[in-house]
Order: sequence, then structure tokens, then C-alpha cells
Amino acid sequence: MKTLSIDLETYSSVKIQKSGLYRYVQSPDFEILLFSWKYDDGPVQIADLLQGERIPYSVILDLGNPDVKKTAFHAAFEYYCLSRYFATSPDQWHCSMVHAWYCGYAGGLDAVGRALDLPEDRRKMAEGKALIRYFCTPCAPTKRNGGRRRNLPEHSPEKWELFKEYCRQDVVTEREIEKRLQGYPVPEQEHRLWVLDQKINMGGVALDMEFVNGALAVSDHMTDALSEQAREITGLDNPNSVAQLKQWVQDNADLEVESLDKQTVAELLEADGPNPDVKKMLKIRQELSKTSVKKYEAMKAAVCDDGRVRGLLQFYGGQRTGRWAGRLVQIQNLPRNYIESLDTARELVKKQKVEALKTIYGNVPDTLSQLIRTAFVPREGHRFAVADFSAIEARVLAWLAGEEWRLEVFRTHGRIYEASASAMFGVPVEKICKGNPEYALRAKGKIAELALGYQGAAGALVQMGALRMGLKEEDLPDIVRRWRASNRRIQDFWYAVERYALDCIETGAAAVLPCGVSFCRDAGRMMVQLPSGRRLSYVEPRLIPDERNRKRIYYMGMDQKSHKWRLLPTYGGKLTENIVQAVARDCLATAMMVLESCGYQICFHIHDEVVLEILEGGEQSLEDAVRLMCQAPSWAAGLPLNADGFEGDYYKKE
Repeated sequence: MKTLSIDLETYSSVKIQKSGLYRYVQSPDFEILLFSWKYDDGPVQIADLLQGERIPYSVILDLGNPDVKKTAFHAAFEYYCLSRYFATSPDQWHCSMVHAWYCGYAGGLDAVGRALDLPEDRRKMAEGKALIRYFCTPCAPTKRNGGRRRNLPEHSPEKWELFKEYCRQDVVTEREIEKRLQGYPVPEQEHRLWVLDQKINMGGVALDMEFVNGALAVSDHMTDALSEQAREITGLDNPNSVAQLKQWVQDNADLEVESLDKQTVAELLEADGPNPDVKKMLKIRQELSKTSVKKYEAMKAAVCDDGRVRGLLQFYGGQRTGRWAGRLVQIQNLPRNYIESLDTARELVKKQKVEALKTIYGNVPDTLSQLIRTAFVPREGHRFAVADFSAIEARVLAWLAGEEWRLEVFRTHGRIYEASASAMFGVPVEKICKGNPEYALRAKGKIAELALGYQGAAGALVQMGALRMGLKEEDLPDIVRRWRASNRRIQDFWYAVERYALDCIETGAAAVLPCGVSFCRDAGRMMVQLPSGRRLSYVEPRLIPDERNRKRIYYMGMDQKSHKWRLLPTYGGKLTENIVQAVARDCLATAMMVLESCGYQICFHIHDEVVLEILEGGEQSLEDAVRLMCQAPSWAAGLPLNADGFEGDYYKKE
């Protein structure tokens, strides 16, 4: 099949980083400036559309030709931009960024090129960012530039010629990356999933903009009121300044304060030392920190003219596992809601009834935070059907490890916290219920389940909040010991995964676990094949002795904190976590493909949850969607999946 590689340079007055691809392209002033292309190993060509050149008619025909594969580094961008003017279909496009991420690389075109150690003449040009700022975004009018609001080729012909070369070079770099990775193709099922992802992102989901605008107005009112209270208490010109407020707290509470983050403020409020004014100020600080107004602002910035927000999901954004990442509103970390009267709260926000909100709910910023999810609504005449996998990671871990007693729990009552406590402490599970003294053991079972499945120890329990739950630090090692003793096969699985990985890296030996997970070494990569057939790739793996001369596993990857490509450590428990989360992701992916094939409209999905839009009074139903999700994929025989959900006029999470 012939391959057509494409790169575009575009203009829009909408900020793509803030408002997203879809609003960016839908702007009335959007236009394609440069179109560069290359067929297979032929020369790179360019059409300067801004200066009157045209894309050849043969190329336009190929944009819609299913026998010509279209590629771009960020194909979602090129596809959607071109779809505004030409007939083209996402199933004909292939994304080399996704290809790079699938192979264990991360970042943009420049980062992937450097990670692959491309020669300088095949890398992305460093001048690109400055040129994009100059030609692709509005400029501020000044006396020096004659009051213009946009830079055109005639304003800097030299820069424009360099910009054209930059556009050409991106095609060269993209094709070089594809060549380097051609031995590790993206599986066809992943390509089909990427196509579905484009469909979901393009469809988007409706926003209740009356509610969003009301929330922003209420937040502004509360922020102003709380800030004024803070000024009266502290006498500070700017009590929102962390540096000023820290100094004031230290001066008035006789305390050494290193930070004013949420946890520190909560600890200070619980302490006996601070005087009433300090405590009042800290409570104000706490309230202000709970206002998740940024998500409402993100919604307003990204909503399209039809009232829908698009592009909320990034395919393969979780490079280590292949899970989706959030974009724009960051739906992957939305606060839960615990308010019972959501309808009432939403109406009060719409009407901007601040005093009523304070009277009924007390903490208005926290209320706004809890209501964020409810801004997402179905289109007229439809309802949301939200289907969510139950304890999917715990089920997958038990299935992979062959921990039979846990699998039986999931096949029957599913009360894993109670069952875990029962196994740990030798108490019949029937006794671990409300009203019995044994019910106190459930908390230990829950925290153990949340913290210990991936080789965590006492530190993991603390990080998960064990001490805040009232557990004593001296009791934590016993909880770890009891959980591991009752989950021998899971413990064995961690060690088997690490042992197979060590052998694979050291000797190149391939190995297959009983669950179907396999390890192999392939041209500088450790490949972990999942039961679904998808592979996880660990680039340039190596063994480095620790201070005790024990071999430890390292690989090259993107550091999540520094966002730099560097050597990262891993171990059996962490590898297990990657594998489990990847298999859970594949379960969700399979379920979405099934739902889509059955005609369900997927608006978005979060972690292990799918949000569907179904017609009022139509044949589709939540019960049917849940049934489809509970069907184990063909590659996961014996995996006891379960799902639950609800229908509603807005999205929520209880």
C-alpha cells in the first residue's frame, strides 16, 4: 500500500493548548498555511497555501482513497484539519506518535527523535516553536509592527522561508521514526481502537453552560468574599500570596510552617497551638483551595459553538500501560460527589443563590467541587447510561495470579474487602458486617486491598491513608504480613514476573507465564506480551547492581515528574502493576468496541467507566450495556468481570 506522509502548519486565533483541537479548527479564522507531503521514499514537497499555491488534485484524491495510507506524527490533528475541507476518513490514517508511544517512547516529535537518536539532519528543527508563535498565532498590535494583529510572509520573508523548511523537515522526521519502528507495528485492533477514539473525541459531550456559568459566578463571589475576610483577619494586602501568608501564620501562631498545601493546613487545623484568628484564616485557605474553578474555566474555554466539548481523551496517553489520559478538563481526576440533593444544588448554582448554598451546604467551594461532574449532560431527548467495571484491577490480578479464593469471591458475592479481612484474620466473612464488632476488620481489609496488591509494604499503607483511618503505625507490618500470607499466589506472581524479566534482560531467554503473559528480548527492548496480544515495550533494559550487589532492573523512559527521558528503575511489583492495569485497559477497550458495534454512542470514558448517551424510550438500556461489559473477552476466559451503573440527566459519581 502506498503511504502518504503529511504535515500541516495552521493559523487560528483560538489557543489550542487552552481550548483544544476541535474549537481551534472550528474558529472562523482557522486556515491551513502550509501543506507538506511525501509519498513513500520520494521527495518532500510543499504547497504554500497562504501565498496562493494549491495542493495537487492527485493528492486531494488520495486523501480520500482507502488504498493510500495517510500518516502524520499527530494524525488526529492533521486528519481533523483536513476534514474541514476535504473528504477523508480516520480509518485511513495512522498516527506515528501513537506508534512511538506503543513502542515505549514518549513526548512530541522532537522528544521521540532524540530518544531514537536520529541524526541531526532528520530531527525536528529547533526553530519551530518561535516560528509557530510568529506565524500561527495572533500578535499584539504595537507601534513598531504598525498595529497589526497577525504576522504574514511579507512581514518577514526570511522567517517564512525558514518556516517552510521547518514544515518539510517534520515530514522527514516523521518518516524516519516510522522507518525505525516498522519492525514493531501497532496491532490492527489498536488501530481500530484509535479510529474509535477519534469518533468519541469528535462527538464529544454536551455541557450545561447555564450551570457552568453559574458555578463561575458563584466562585467569583465566594473568592471575593473569602479574600476580603482574609484581608480583615491578616491585614495583608494579598492574603492569597503563599509567602506572605506563611510568614503571617508563623508570626501569629509561633509555628515553623514549611508549606501551606492541603495536608499541612489540615494538620495545623487539628493542632492545639494556633489561636482563633489563625485557625479562621486557615479555614478560609482550606475553603479557597477546594474551589475547583479551573475545571469550570477549562470547560468554558473548550466548549464548541454547539455546546459540546470535544477532545477530552488522549489515546495511549498512559505510555507505560496504554491507558487513556485526560485533556483540557482532565476528566480522569474529577472529584466525587457526596451531596444527596444534587438537583437542588445544581439549580441554586444556576440561579447563583450564594446565600442559599451557604445555608444548605455550608462550604460553597467544596459544593462547587463536588458538582463538577454534573456539568456534563446528554443531548436533548437522551439520557446518560453510565456503566462501570467493579474492582477490575483486583479481578485481573487474581485471574493472572490464579488466586482461586479471590476468584471465587468475585464469582459470587464480590465483597472483597470483607473477604480479604476474613482471610487475613481468620474470621468468618458473615461476621464482618455492620453491627458486629468484627466489622472493624473491614477497614484493615480495605486498606490492604488498596495498598498491597503490587508488592507494597507499610509505606504503601501510610501513603494510602492508613494512619488517617486510625490505624497505628506499629500495626502496619502485621497487616502486610497477613495479607501476603493469605495471597501466596499473588506474591509468587510478583516474584515470577521479576525473575522472568531478569532472565529476559540478562540472557535473552523468552518465557511464558501460565496466565499467558510472555517476555522476550527484541533488538534492545524487553517486550511483555499481554493475553490480548498487545505488547508493552521497555526500551533499552539493563541490570544494575544495588549496594548489596543484587541485580536491579532499569529501562529508558519518560520520568513522570521531570518529564525527561532518562533511566528508570522497576521491579516485580511495579511490572505487575503495569501488566494488570494494561490488561484492565484492554478489557475496557474490548467492551467499548462491543458497545460501539451494538450501536451505543460513547460520549467519554474515565478509568474503568463508560458514559453512554441513550435515547429516551429507545431500545438501548443500561442493563444491556452492563451485560455487554460483563462478557469476558475471548482472550480472557475465566476472568470474572462485573459491572454496575446508573441512568441520569447528568453525570455523577457517588
